[in-house]
Amino acid sequence: MSAPLRVREPAIAGQFYPADPAELRATVTRLLDAVRPAPDAAPPKALIAPHAGYPYSGPVAASAYARIRPLAGRIRRVVLLGPSHRVPFHGIATTTVTAYRSPLGDVPVDHKALDTIAGLPGVQALDVAHGPEHSLEAHLPFLQVALGAFELVPLVVGDAPAEQVANVLERLWGGPETLVVVSSDLSHFHDYATASRLDAATTRAIERLDEHALGPEQACGCRPLAGLLRLARQRGLAITTLDQRNSGDTAGPRDQVVGYGAWMLQ
Repeated sequence: MSAPLRVREPAIAGQFYPADPAELRATVTRLLDAVRPAPDAAPPKALIAPHAGYPYSGPVAASAYARIRPLAGRIRRVVLLGPSHRVPFHGIATTTVTAYRSPLGDVPVDHKALDTIAGLPGVQALDVAHGPEHSLEAHLPFLQVALGAFELVPLVVGDAPAEQVANVLERLWGGPETLVVVSSDLSHFHDYATASRLDAATTRAIERLDEHALGPEQACGCRPLAGLLRLARQRGLAITTLDQRNSGDTAGPRDQVVGYGAWMLQ
């Protein structure tokens, strides 16, 4: 007798994004359609995108996800890394669930891929880190609308050095069938002018692939981001800034803003 399906249920549906499937699909499609088509270019191997409520960060996230719409059917696996906001721990948390659920359906977890990293330093199965965490979930509807069917390698990153994250990504890198996504917002709760200055400096550091310039004040996802930037430098990848704004530019007041950015690596 087979084991019962264990699914990671949505934690932020109806808060960060619409819980109704039709409304959610229409919202994401509208955000993606608003992105100006890019000239022909090499497909991205990795994306960096934000994870806030869709009225705030959705337009910035869409600037990254619009780049992979032509790759539906070619990308069959997404390695998705985000910071842990709720559960403190050391290392990188995998999961034992068989699927991540969104209002648009279930995304199967690629446990064969997780098995390949199980013995690496810092890697541990820690379902409690996945349950309440929004940094991965916020990306699922964008990925589902842009790509259709794919398998997910969900990794919540705690207090982990760049080398640990880079080693995990190296093991999971794969070929054109695999996309890497790092989830991160930028500065938090500064006034508009201060945030704009801080986030511009962070953008320059990311464009230099300089993981040493990034800390929690620059990006909440600084640890998964640092690992990606280290590996990108080692592999000779090029990075392109697609968008960089804050909540004062999209849907919020300007006295306390959160910064967002989107990048692609090729």
